[in-house]
Amino acid sequence: MAALIRGVIRLLPVEKNVFLSTRSDIIVESTRFLRGLRRKPVRVLFPDNDAGKVVKPPPQQQQQQQHPQAAEKKMVRNSPTAAGEQPDRSDAVNMRSKTLKEPYDNITKDSVDGLRYERALPGDKRLSRLVSVAQSRKFREQQGKILLEGRRLICDALEVGARPQIVFFSMADRLRELPLDKLRGATVVKVKFEDIKIWSDVVAPQGVIAIFARPDPARLSFSQRDQSLPLSLICDNVRDPGNLGTMLRCAAAAGCHEVLLTKGCVDVWEPKVLRAGMGAHFRLPVYPNLDWDEIRNHLPNSVTAHVADIRDPDDEDGTNKLSKPGDYGWVSTSPKRKTIEYEEYDSDFDSDSDSEDEGLSLPRVETKLYHENWAQSPTALVIGGETRGLSTEAARLAEKTDGSRLFIPIVSGVDSLNSAMAASILLFEGRRQLSMFLQTAEKKRQSKAERKFS
Repeated sequence: MAALIRGVIRLLPVEKNVFLSTRSDIIVESTRFLRGLRRKPVRVLFPDNDAGKVVKPPPQQQQQQQHPQAAEKKMVRNSPTAAGEQPDRSDAVNMRSKTLKEPYDNITKDSVDGLRYERALPGDKRLSRLVSVAQSRKFREQQGKILLEGRRLICDALEVGARPQIVFFSMADRLRELPLDKLRGATVVKVKFEDIKIWSDVVAPQGVIAIFARPDPARLSFSQRDQSLPLSLICDNVRDPGNLGTMLRCAAAAGCHEVLLTKGCVDVWEPKVLRAGMGAHFRLPVYPNLDWDEIRNHLPNSVTAHVADIRDPDDEDGTNKLSKPGDYGWVSTSPKRKTIEYEEYDSDFDSDSDSEDEGLSLPRVETKLYHENWAQSPTALVIGGETRGLSTEAARLAEKTDGSRLFIPIVSGVDSLNSAMAASILLFEGRRQLSMFLQTAEKKRQSKAERKFS
């Protein structure tokens, strides 16, 4: 039977792409279709009576498909504009020009209360590039940029005269919370909130990030300058960002005149320090990366420098048995402990710096309780880091200026106070003493003037 069917098929005149099959005495004409593996089919076949016919596009349409630019130029040449009539471009040309000009139209038209801003197009990497640069201390110092996130920090920076370079925001309402008149010279870019969330350093981003030029404390206008007291804070090798930010916040709250940071301190513009400071960077001048000669030049000639210590003043042998600069700080667990174990930390100093200090005889500085009178003139308070403690230069500065070692008594068995907590106690005690001293001096001056004119 199979051989008979094959013989019948051979006798029938069929095309190459058509064959006959029989099922229940019904002849079905089938057509072989092309597989959709190519972008453009070679030809189109129809399964009905028009099998084998190829539909070709008209010559004009085919020419336009092969050479769209040439066809477009031909349409422009044949347009009524060449004959002096009113221009009437085709829909294809209008659509193309609209697509090309649409992003630039958005950049020039979008504005919030008169402040123009740009829309970040897909693939815009300005946010990621600038945030990554601002989060690195090396790049911050090389390029002179800092990153501020959140409405409060940005507003505080703009209030004192910091110069913004570029501002990223996610919603128009977030941008309206800022002083728009102070953002005229900056580049303002609207981005997606998801992008800000990716590069934000906080858990709940506010949807606004700004890149500022690194501020110069000498050129900023601080509003609380007239309320400050002749009290300066010197941070000596403070390496914990949270502690340094808290110290800056306490110094601003206590009305300090300025804050001076040695070269061993953590970067004052690190994001963690900014968050802990809560805007203190823009409440008083902060001078970072200073050596001790520069620190002495920032202080007035009549200043008295005091260093903080946890040592018991009743310990007769404690002062004479000091062997290292760290013995003056917050690291010793006992007043009579001679040796100190240092923790590992990232430092710019050589590892043999401790060995150089072992043979040195440290200056002798008088010990006082923190509530005794020690702030009766322009005063500087030196706070050491918890890891390394105070340096030899800090003790020498206290000796040269007739300063003291200030002692905060704590119960036995407690290692020490946190350096930021100790700084807050001493700063506010110094503020109290200076305020009383200035009030007394003012009363004496007034009474003297009254006696002179009476």
